[in-house]
Amino acid sequence: MNNKKRIVVIGATSAIAEHCARLWLRDGSVDLTLVGRDLQRIDRVATDLRVRSPQSEIRTVQAGFLDPAEVAAAVDGIVQAGPVDIVLIAHGSLPDQAQCQDALAACAEALEVNGLSPVLYAEAFAKHMAQANHGAIALIGSVAGDRGRKSNYVYGAAKGLVTRYAQGLQHRFAGSGVKIVLVKPGPTDTPMTAHLKSQGAKLAPVEGVARQIVDGIAAGKPVIYAPGKWWLIMMIIRHLPAFVFNKMNI
Repeated sequence: MNNKKRIVVIGATSAIAEHCARLWLRDGSVDLTLVGRDLQRIDRVATDLRVRSPQSEIRTVQAGFLDPAEVAAAVDGIVQAGPVDIVLIAHGSLPDQAQCQDALAACAEALEVNGLSPVLYAEAFAKHMAQANHGAIALIGSVAGDRGRKSNYVYGAAKGLVTRYAQGLQHRFAGSGVKIVLVKPGPTDTPMTAHLKSQGAKLAPVEGVARQIVDGIAAGKPVIYAPGKWWLIMMIIRHLPAFVFNKMNI
């Protein structure tokens, strides 16, 4: 009988997700399922993780992120192998705000990939976890979802959707055996933010952000700001009056 903790990572090729997976393997042998759109990229991640933890069971699943039927089929197939202990929903992209303003197709894709798709995956797993009264769903949102800003308001709107959804899911499962964790990273040093780094932006080390996520999920924290300083920064930004906020170039 497989007594290993079952962990599923959606968007397993993201840098934050990959570092979280490494930490889970470092903490002990697990049954890990990696889900992504590009099978070759998932397999590369899986190969690295198998070397790091030969005693762990590591599986890969290729699945799309936008078609509800495909999402449901992927999740049903994963859960069929047994109850899931942790799901980390980590996929997303950082769109170009100017392009989203100029092209509605780019705007729609940014909203779907960063907002709608994580919700679909979370809802699909929530159905199974509700029946088992067990498990944790962690969704990676963003500090960008705390207040709309001109520099990234399409991305922020998508992550704002994730925030409101996670709050509702937490309300739904309050007092149950199912835990919902909303992760709000600040700008993190990953390939997705390479252009920001080249412009001189200060980015948090991905290893530290991943450690906060893994520890926060284990503790059942409802919200994780990573790094923690972003809790204070975003509280201030959320409460700035409009006449002050509208003069800021952020």
